[in-house]
Amino acid sequence: MSVSGPHLDLTDEPSQEDLAVISERLTGFNADDVGPSGRRSVAVFIRDAEGKVVGGLSGYTAWGWLFTQWLFVPPEFRGQGMAGRLLETAEAEAITRGCHGAWIDTFSPQALRAYQRQGYVIFGELPEFPIGRSRFFLQKRLISES
Repeated sequence: MSVSGPHLDLTDEPSQEDLAVISERLTGFNADDVGPSGRRSVAVFIRDAEGKVVGGLSGYTAWGWLFTQWLFVPPEFRGQGMAGRLLETAEAEAITRGCHGAWIDTFSPQALRAYQRQGYVIFGELPEFPIGRSRFFLQKRLISES
């Protein structure tokens, strides 16, 4: 039996090629709608004495914003301001790229406090994500308005 017209195909193992179609189409739509994002990756690594990556920050800049997607500080480096140093380094790079703001999200109470110490303020909350916690969305202005 042939399928006539569009249909939905649910999978938990999407191919990279199929995902690329969605990414390329959405990127094209957004560029037509609001202009090109100028998306660029940014990473700041914590390396041990042998040069091995043991933690760090990964994200990207786009449309004038820095988004920190992942930030991990190994337990042995916590409480020493390492998260702040990672964020400051990424934020400085974002400013050189012309970014005016930064955002991040977390459901870790410890990370929430660390981000707030760095000047991030909550702009949204998703309760019970995961169950028993809230996911917080935070932002920070990187350059002052003139």
